[in-house]
Amino acid sequence: MNIAIVGATGNVGRKTLEVLEKKKLSIDNLYLIASSKSVGKKISFKGKDHEVFDLESFDFAKVKIAFFAAGGKISEKFAKKASKDCFVIDNSSYYRMDPDVPLIVPQVNSDHLNNIKKNIIANPNCSTAQLVIALKPLHDLFIIKRIVVSTYQSVSGGGKAPMDELIEQTKLVLEGKKIKSKNFTKQIAFNAIPHIDVFSNDGYTKEELKMTNETKKILDDKIDLTATCVRLPISVSHSESVNLQFEKPFSLEKVRETLNNFKGCKVIDERIDGGYSTPLEAEGKDETFISRIREDKTIKNGLNLWIVSDNLLRGAALNSVEIAETLIKNNFYGK
Repeated sequence: MNIAIVGATGNVGRKTLEVLEKKKLSIDNLYLIASSKSVGKKISFKGKDHEVFDLESFDFAKVKIAFFAAGGKISEKFAKKASKDCFVIDNSSYYRMDPDVPLIVPQVNSDHLNNIKKNIIANPNCSTAQLVIALKPLHDLFIIKRIVVSTYQSVSGGGKAPMDELIEQTKLVLEGKKIKSKNFTKQIAFNAIPHIDVFSNDGYTKEELKMTNETKKILDDKIDLTATCVRLPISVSHSESVNLQFEKPFSLEKVRETLNNFKGCKVIDERIDGGYSTPLEAEGKDETFISRIREDKTIKNGLNLWIVSDNLLRGAALNSVEIAETLIKNNFYGK
């Protein structure tokens, strides 16, 4: 099994390496790929230094699976070309809504891999990935009619530069110095910004529309969803306040039992001080944590949840590797 990681020097690329090492997949040859400015750099994997290769000249016929973790512009330019020789698992948004490209969260809709037409599989937005994992088992039982979700997203969702800027801004605030934001529309340190990605004409941001469209594609296009996405001064992990309306009645006991038994979910829901999960506890964990489970008594069959997950893991690297595992397990069916 030969594998390539495009964008190996970035946040998601390095996290993908960590997941591959932890998963102990049988990899014969690993190719780390980035732009020309990173060529020749060395990155350690399983105790061995691997040299970074140039994306422009790399021959994808050498590999069976290529993880793309370098953004939409790179995927637009290189993913289709690479897919002629190997499977591409793309972390960017470029192919997510392409009707010929399956958008996959393996625990939720691995059966959609039967519809591979371009040898490209899309990885969803990090906020969508953790949401649908928590909602899938509930939808199967009670049928979700409507979702209202507010996200509280860490700066790592924007990459390494925003993470560095959060640290820089925090120091400047504590020193009483003036701040000029580089990667944010307003000061992020000690603040909350209700704006992620660009605005559309209807007032929603692209991040909010991603959640709506991707959830429908992955879970069920009959579900109505409205989202508000907020950036918080947190390094890693996204949180979501979720309000659901089901078609069928439910019990809280059945909801907890169902979520706890679903792969990738973990319920932490004690009605005491600290009896819930926060971004800090989710960091570095594979699971999606569900807390604050309670009935919404203002609507029929209404439920409130608090969902927390490590966005770099669950929403990107881990989900990508689990897609690869699913392809391998099923002998690359669909090709």
